[in-house]
Amino acid sequence: MTDLVFTNQNQPEAGGPKIRSRRAIAIWLLMCCAMIYAMVIVGGITRLTHSGLSIVRWDPIMGAIPPLSTAQWNHVFRLYQQTPEFRDVNSNMDLAQFKSIFWMEYAHRLLGRSIGLVFLLPFLYFLIRGQIEKQLVPKLVSMFILGGLQGVLGWYMVSSGLVHNPHVSQYRLTAHLSLAFVIYAYILWVALDLLGPTVSAPAPEFRRLRRLCYGVTALVFLQVIAGGFVAGLRAGFIYNTFPLMNGRWLPLGMFALHPVWRNFFANMGTVQFDHRMIAYTLVVVISSFWFMARRTPLPRRPRIAIHLLLAMLAIQVTLGITTLLLVVPVPLASAHQAGALMLFTIAIFTSHALRNARPAT
Repeated sequence: MTDLVFTNQNQPEAGGPKIRSRRAIAIWLLMCCAMIYAMVIVGGITRLTHSGLSIVRWDPIMGAIPPLSTAQWNHVFRLYQQTPEFRDVNSNMDLAQFKSIFWMEYAHRLLGRSIGLVFLLPFLYFLIRGQIEKQLVPKLVSMFILGGLQGVLGWYMVSSGLVHNPHVSQYRLTAHLSLAFVIYAYILWVALDLLGPTVSAPAPEFRRLRRLCYGVTALVFLQVIAGGFVAGLRAGFIYNTFPLMNGRWLPLGMFALHPVWRNFFANMGTVQFDHRMIAYTLVVVISSFWFMARRTPLPRRPRIAIHLLLAMLAIQVTLGITTLLLVVPVPLASAHQAGALMLFTIAIFTSHALRNARPAT
């Protein structure tokens, strides 16, 4: 049986201080990934429960303190009553009902602040103690900057629903979701690099599989973008049949908007159709990738990862179809969003394992 063999001329001695520091930093980064994963789930629930517009001001510091008195609750409720969502959608909402959506959005924002602290404080600790390698510092700093930009982008998204339309812009929502996936992928990749030394010359035997896996990962990310537009337009609440869309392969009015390109971002039927088509493509591509990998003498780690990728695809497709047929119940829709990030995670892990895999010698 072949197994993984890593080559790295700069690899520190096993069990030495340097390798222990790398492992500690990797574990810290993986904890940040876990929190981002939770953030994606909470963000999805916030959107599905229509809680995202309940807090109408962005205060990164003092906003961490919730209302503590009746007067403060009445104040934040009055602010919400001035929004188009209250006027057009929730005009009958009382204070008790408002609190339920407020706490959901508050949890989402508090988790975001917590991620910032969990990243910053250990970073400063490792930096002061000299445990961070010089070439790693710019990567960690860029992660922190991207996290801050994500917070700004989140408020930019929310603000789009506080002016005229009681719904956030699908473009801003998709950008916010996509950046979360990018940050997650970046941190995860760096953590995997720290846990296993990177080979200086990837094995040519696996070149074709590596390239295909990179393509799979990019396609999963494209599906995430398409899913963002489905969520932003609430396109999952129409055409709740499968495999046909209300008896048709193509939705009615698929190119009704002008110019034509707008249909791919603002036409509910077209956006859902795109999401379906990318899903079908993923089924074909990942299945082909799996069959190709079976004919390749792979080491244990990438072989297991590829099996997991196919299994997770089956779970995610099942979640997507069920969510559509049952008209987007919150638990299933949330699980579907979590499944998307899990599929993305496995694709990244598989890509990394294939990049570092070497045939046994």
